[in-house]
Amino acid sequence: MQQTTNTILMIRPINFRMNEQTAINNYFQEDLEIKNAQINAKAQVEFDAFVEKLRAVGVNVIVEQDDKLLDTPDSIFPNNWVSFHKNGDVGLYPMFAENRRKERRDEVFIRLEKEGFKIENIIDYTSAEDEGIFLEGTGSLLIDRINSKVYCALSARANEELVIEFCEDFECTPVIFVANQTVEGNRLPIYHTNVMMCLAEKFAVICLNSIDDKKERKNVIKNLKQDGKEIIEITEKQMHQFAGNMLQVQGHDSQRYLVMSKTAHDSLTQNQIATIEKHCPILSSSLETIETCGGGSARCMMAEVFLPRV
Repeated sequence: MQQTTNTILMIRPINFRMNEQTAINNYFQEDLEIKNAQINAKAQVEFDAFVEKLRAVGVNVIVEQDDKLLDTPDSIFPNNWVSFHKNGDVGLYPMFAENRRKERRDEVFIRLEKEGFKIENIIDYTSAEDEGIFLEGTGSLLIDRINSKVYCALSARANEELVIEFCEDFECTPVIFVANQTVEGNRLPIYHTNVMMCLAEKFAVICLNSIDDKKERKNVIKNLKQDGKEIIEITEKQMHQFAGNMLQVQGHDSQRYLVMSKTAHDSLTQNQIATIEKHCPILSSSLETIETCGGGSARCMMAEVFLPRV
């Protein structure tokens, strides 16, 4: 099993803007006082520059265009609706925001098959939407593929029963907890696990202070240490700069990179940077518009492709 992949699927935005339906519980989103067309144009510039940086180090980036007719403001974050696995399985996930459900498109699978990947089986959890329960892909599920574990912070977008069902289907052990952030003086659940935690091959970047329950925090630390992961702790303030929203990928000659936004990179201390760079170089790109309006960052934009080749 491998934890990192060389192939990433990304969706180029057409109608990107602040999504009013996700702003309810994504406290990272802010309203920019400029027209949506300008926001989308800026997001496209950031997207293209990011793709170029990934390709420059040898990451195989498959860019699929969004469909203008669907009006899907968050399509730039495909990792929430789909996951691609080594055995040819594809996971399809139930989405909290109704306008995000239209992001699930067969064209994406057709494109991957054209690129030489084999899809054996689709495991579809989307009927849970009818019951008002959700699990937003690898936004919610941090999969330790080598140690067969799944880390998940419960929220309105990550239902515990569904997490357990996923773990049964994919033969993983769940490590479940609640991660909170302070919003206007209240501790409220963080909408996605991958905002407060990043799991790489030999280390984890995590905002441990967001796990208020001491028992749950201890359990997360125990599991990470058990599997030999170095823990790189970030503060809640750094988490708000998207320092938890990172992904380790492979470039030329299987060289690993930790990918993050410029905002996240700028928020890290010299010590944290040195600890990460002990394991692999950092690759960062400016994603300011996408982060401000979308409330997601570099990791959310990349759907890892682990599918077997034909």
